[in-house]
Amino acid sequence: MNKKIFAIIISLISTAANAEFSTRARSAFLVDYDSGTEIVAKNADTLMPPSSMIKLMTLTVLFDEIKAGRLTMDDRLPVSQNADYKNPLWYPASKICLTAGQTVSVRDLILGLIVLSGGDASVVVAEKLAGSEIAFTDLMTKKARAIGMPMSTFGNASGLPDPNNLMTSRELATLATHIIADYPDIYPMFATKRFEFAEHQTDWCREWGRTHTLNYNKLLFIMAGADGLKTCHTAEGGYGMVASSRVGGRRLIGVINGFNGKGHDALAAEMKKLLNYGYETTKNHVFFRAGDKIAKVPVWYGRDKFVIGTVAKDFAITLPKKQTMAGIRVLARYDDPHPAPIAVGDVLGEVLVERDGRIIARTPLVAQNKVSKTQFFGRVIKNISVLFGIK
Repeated sequence: MNKKIFAIIISLISTAANAEFSTRARSAFLVDYDSGTEIVAKNADTLMPPSSMIKLMTLTVLFDEIKAGRLTMDDRLPVSQNADYKNPLWYPASKICLTAGQTVSVRDLILGLIVLSGGDASVVVAEKLAGSEIAFTDLMTKKARAIGMPMSTFGNASGLPDPNNLMTSRELATLATHIIADYPDIYPMFATKRFEFAEHQTDWCREWGRTHTLNYNKLLFIMAGADGLKTCHTAEGGYGMVASSRVGGRRLIGVINGFNGKGHDALAAEMKKLLNYGYETTKNHVFFRAGDKIAKVPVWYGRDKFVIGTVAKDFAITLPKKQTMAGIRVLARYDDPHPAPIAVGDVLGEVLVERDGRIIARTPLVAQNKVSKTQFFGRVIKNISVLFGIK
């Protein structure tokens, strides 16, 4: 079996952004969704309190339950005393304003977390899925490690001050990327600008609900193409935001943490500045769209002689906008032949972008179609044909 390298294209470019982005935030990170290229990184690997941005992990664990069919949007979850609005924890904190003994739909809990940043909703989710909030943090940690977040730690599901609540801006961007990619049917809920909870049980909560309906993510109101994700604020940590926008068919993900501006409007303006910096100073070149036929890979012991190699998501590279075209090689590298059986999505090799002999981008080459293994006698015939040089 030989390792085959197939040259696909010759053309293209150089590196990513040049000029420095200036921000008063303690940490900032900007990444291109399609290429994974880092555009801005300021203290991006420094662990900091994420405050309410931690709710993105709470939601991710919940989304997995929905995706697996163990919960539906219409299922109703019970509210315990821990999530009751009279609990002193929730008096100064953001909340839906729930009452012990009531039940709440999964859909309303999600919207309450996204729009109202409901810490009480976090507790309801945690207790349903793990029995207690502290046990739920184990699920959060397990999920974080599974999606490539080795540094994040979790002390609770709501983001209320806890020494174990620590995340980096880079890992928050990883989490946002995962949410967008893995839950395409749920992600549009992050663009919800207003949520009016209709099941408050007390007059106090009804009054609270009357004045708390708008999303804290003010970027949704001031930037075309903005469609998520989550803001945060504590007196100790300042303001923070994980955001995403899609402009001109291109998606960027930005993270700001430790911003000491004047309110969520100032935070949104700072995030808009960060995202616009990415759009204004860089560009993408898309080599392949998801599902494009890239290589015809020979198969060993297969019912079919070839399997089509493709990419699971768009494969692109991000460059400075003024970068001139330079010689670049785009290669597909795979085993020739690849042994059967092969399932759809199996990794066959990788697609590489090289410049001056240095790899600057790569992505898995995956099977577009299934190839079953031949039966025993078919393999015998294949061995004989190889032995005698018969094709």
